[in-house]
Order: sequence, then structure tokens, then C-alpha cells
Amino acid sequence: MAKEVLLIIDMLNDFVLKDAPLEVPETRKVIPNIKREIKKARAEGTPIIYICDTHAPDDKEFSKFGWPPHAVKGTRGAEVVDELKPQEGDIVVEKTTYSGFYNTNLYETLKRLGIDSLRLTGCVTHICVMFTASDAVLRDYKVTVVGDSVAGLSKEDHDAALRIMKNVLGVRIM
Repeated sequence: MAKEVLLIIDMLNDFVLKDAPLEVPETRKVIPNIKREIKKARAEGTPIIYICDTHAPDDKEFSKFGWPPHAVKGTRGAEVVDELKPQEGDIVVEKTTYSGFYNTNLYETLKRLGIDSLRLTGCVTHICVMFTASDAVLRDYKVTVVGDSVAGLSKEDHDAALRIMKNVLGVRIM
């Protein structure tokens, strides 16, 4: 029997709040859908893992990729939005780049929990969601992306990422 985990990717103040450094306006529209997924996971006893962008003030990602400083460790911007805050028993994994697997303990955590399937929500569809999905597929996890619970910077990039994840990676889009 499959053992699934719910991943909530980068639903942080610096991506969600109006006028945030890397505001993704569509994230505010998916909050109710992610809340639905959290409620479902809690009812089913499915573990919930928050994947959170976390940077040093001088992180090379800011200059390397041209992003403004965001999700700086210890700031309000690096916190999960109030509507989706982790609860006791939830797991938080900090990451410093696009994939939730790169230089984190996510893989070890999933192995420890006996997970074989991941259900992804959050932002940004064509960046952190897609790269986390790719790394998961390459590690032989079954991956589902909850289509109404992910947000992109543009509809074009969002739709392209969903199409690539489905057609190239074999991710289930629901």
C-alpha cells in the first residue's frame, strides 16, 4: 500500500504577501485549496512537510539568478503564511535553492517515514515545484501535483510546467 506525504512548497510571506520581494499574486488564490489538502491530509493521517526557501542575507542565489533578497532566515518573509502555518507534528525542511531535495534532509526524512508517494502543492509551479517534482521522480517516488494548489509567476509558465511534469516526468496532475 502506498504511503503518501503532502508537501507544501514555499508558501512563505516573501512570495505570498502583497508587495513582497518575490510576490506571486496567484499564491493568494490557491491558499484555500492548500488548506483543503492540509485538512484532507490531517484526516487521513498523512504526514505534512513544509519545504521552505531559506537564505543567508548574502546568498549567492540573489546575484547568480538575479532574484531580490527574499526568505532570509530569521525574517518574517521566511515564515509560512499565517493561513497555512505548520502545526505540531508537521515537518519543516529548509532549502537554499529550487529543489526541496538539494542539500536538504528531505530524502532521508521520506525514507525514515517509509514514503513512496508525494503530493505537491505551493509555489512557484515552474521553479521550485517542478524541480522538486523532477528530483522526486528521479528518486523513483510517485508524484502527484495538485493542479489547483500550485501557483506560477505567469499562466504561460504555470501551464508549461504542468505540461512538462505530466508529459516528460510522468507526474500525475490532479
